[in-house]
Amino acid sequence: MTFMKILNYTVVMTPDESGGYVVTCPALPGLVTEGDTLEEAREMAADAILGYLESLRKDGEPIPADNSITEEITVEFA
Repeated sequence: MTFMKILNYTVVMTPDESGGYVVTCPALPGLVTEGDTLEEAREMAADAILGYLESLRKDGEPIPADNSITEEITVEFA
């Protein structure tokens, strides 16, 4: 029996000037994908992360943990 491990990764979805969203994952350097909508961007991110992790495993590389602390900071600017 194969046990599945659940991993959580922080992604950053940035609106693209030409429309849609560009997605990056700070814990996985070089991972970039995009989607026309937030829903599509989420789906593409999940697919890209799985592909990235499968590639690491195939190459015998360690699977990185995401130790990101995500926080929104408000500043006053005049």
